[in-house]
Amino acid sequence: MTSVIHAYFRDMALIEEFDKSGNWLFKGRSYFPLALYAMAAVVIGLGIDDHLPVFNLGWAWACIAVSLLGLVIRSITIGYAPRGTSGRNTKAGQVAEVLNSTGIYSVVRHPLYLGNFFMWLGIIIYVGNWWFTLTCCLMYWLYYERIMFAEEFFLRGKFGQVYLDWAAKTPAFWPALGQWKSPSWDFSLRNVLKREYNGFFAIFLSMTLLDAGKNYMHYGFTDWEHLVSPFWIKALVIAFIIFIVLRSLKKYTRVLHVEGR
Repeated sequence: MTSVIHAYFRDMALIEEFDKSGNWLFKGRSYFPLALYAMAAVVIGLGIDDHLPVFNLGWAWACIAVSLLGLVIRSITIGYAPRGTSGRNTKAGQVAEVLNSTGIYSVVRHPLYLGNFFMWLGIIIYVGNWWFTLTCCLMYWLYYERIMFAEEFFLRGKFGQVYLDWAAKTPAFWPALGQWKSPSWDFSLRNVLKREYNGFFAIFLSMTLLDAGKNYMHYGFTDWEHLVSPFWIKALVIAFIIFIVLRSLKKYTRVLHVEGR
């Protein structure tokens, strides 16, 4: 009996530790990309970007498509989300006014992190090193698994059996598309535009910087015109214009404001 009690308290201590570390990682998740950027710089700097080290149009579009898939997943999530859920509540910690269980939340429990994964995957594979890609995928999983644990621990405590029933039939990360249930809210494009323009711009800025780094390492610096491929210059300019327009609308007008979102 004593050993059972000791095992119980040991397991509870481990759960508390996971919850504490998960919440700490959650609050600092905005800095996680910096580690990926640093690793990408090392891979490029050492010249081990062995697959397509120079610009290739098909490869560029493939990487953009992967990243935009992630943005689409995030957009579907945010477009249907009510206020107090699916937010950027980094400083406040875990926040949830209601339990999302319809729409994309009927097929996967963590759609935002799934979207983030694909957004970063497109950028990561553009580096052109498969070992780097696999390493980053493993890092992402280890980092966000602890965050997902903390979020689910919080939701279980707040919503109890309702959460347990939903979690029991809904996969954590890879969607079960056959379980789709129509969302409880109407889709809000304005809410998506208000919240996702930063991620959209970051995709093209990141790939442009990677392209510049690869060109510099393989050809050296001759002039600015050849440092960045023309495709990325044009793509970045378009993305920047969209970024400025949406940021201005959000900051100086109420065009993108949606009541209750």
